[in-house]
Amino acid sequence: MRAVRQWVKGFILVTGIVGIAPRAVAQQARSSDPLLEPLEARVDDLDQKIRILQRLRELAADSSAAAAKDKVTPTASAKDGFSLKSADGKYMLRFRGYFQSDGRFFPSSDVVPNVDNLLIRRARPILEATVGRHFDFRLMPDFGGTSPTIFDAYWDGKFVPQFTVRAGKFKPPIGLERLQSATDIAFAERGLPTNLVPSRDVGLQVAGDISEGLFAYQIGVFNGVPDLANGGDDLSNAKDFAARIFVQPFKVGSLRGLGVGIAGSTGFERGSATAPGLPSYRTPGQQTLFRYNSSSVTPANNVYADGKRTRLSPQGYYYTGPLGLLGEYVLSRSEVTRAGATAELEHTAWQAEGSFFLTGEKAGFRSPAPKRPFDLKEGGLGALELVGRYGELDLDPAAFPVYASSASSVQKAKAWGVGVNWHFTRAVKVAVNYERTTFTGGAPALSGANGATGDREPENAVITRFQTSF
Repeated sequence: MRAVRQWVKGFILVTGIVGIAPRAVAQQARSSDPLLEPLEARVDDLDQKIRILQRLRELAADSSAAAAKDKVTPTASAKDGFSLKSADGKYMLRFRGYFQSDGRFFPSSDVVPNVDNLLIRRARPILEATVGRHFDFRLMPDFGGTSPTIFDAYWDGKFVPQFTVRAGKFKPPIGLERLQSATDIAFAERGLPTNLVPSRDVGLQVAGDISEGLFAYQIGVFNGVPDLANGGDDLSNAKDFAARIFVQPFKVGSLRGLGVGIAGSTGFERGSATAPGLPSYRTPGQQTLFRYNSSSVTPANNVYADGKRTRLSPQGYYYTGPLGLLGEYVLSRSEVTRAGATAELEHTAWQAEGSFFLTGEKAGFRSPAPKRPFDLKEGGLGALELVGRYGELDLDPAAFPVYASSASSVQKAKAWGVGVNWHFTRAVKVAVNYERTTFTGGAPALSGANGATGDREPENAVITRFQTSF
């Protein structure tokens, strides 16, 4: 009996240490032998401490996981700029931007003297944020020119690639070259067709990208702005509807870089003699070539938008290896009024543009990164790109002379240009362009010409650009 009793005591002691003895058995053992009570108390105390340590370890592990989840990682790259990003990727703050310092020179411009000029063409800091993975925000002001201007300020809801929502101020989906970033265009200035599409407008748009670019669409409603305008407040209750579809039908083979599409807009614009709601058009050298008649002395005779406005733009590009081709056609039709007389005017423009990388980079709608970025120590010289284009702009003959003056506005412009772009790195580019534009009309009547108008002197423009983007 005594041996049995000692065996029970040993069993209770061992099971208490490893934490598996039932508490009832331990209590019974303590009550049966007072000598075991201090030892059992120490075992219970040790067990409690072990449990506390285990819980603290669990809490520490949970805290470490939460800290890793909420950790913010700073990054920087030429493609994405400077950013702060949470570990789970749901929250991100990006600071990007670009700066362009230009020179415009007009050799052989005697009859219509243009001012040679050094200027800040664009200075645009960009703030972007991602909140909760699916929601983005972008703000882009421009400090180039005479006064700061907001170009982009919009909200994005990126739910799935096939369906996204954008609201705010951004580019309406019409002109192909207009949809290119100013840092990626082949020439320092966009071609003549861009005159006939809006720059920015306030609106709401849904868009989607199906099968990684095989089919893309955009549909939106906008306040409605004149051609080439950077819109803000609306002039009337009427709105513009814009849409674009773009397909890249070949995902493999030699035609995989082919993309074609069509875009357009329609709406009504009700201007007034004091707020005409009409555009003026520019040459590649950014000189005015066409404007509607207006006068501060007799505003009642000013021309203003008064009716339906429609735009249509078939467009496309083809990129294969170092070769890139881009083409587009734009038609802009609008109803205008002057002193009770109304007309529907139709202006058209088109261009064909080509580029070729001498250093073998793969051409694309976005500028590629040089294979060997400029680095004197490593021997890299960057990427060298040759560019060329030809385009025409036709103004409706019915605009003259009631709605536009033949003595100051041209009836037709033809422009051809060549240039070279030196991409030092993905973030740094230097460009030199030469563009010659000839005109039909646009000059005052010559002496003894019986009221006929002459042709404006051709514009010869040399444009240089020093660009940094990140």
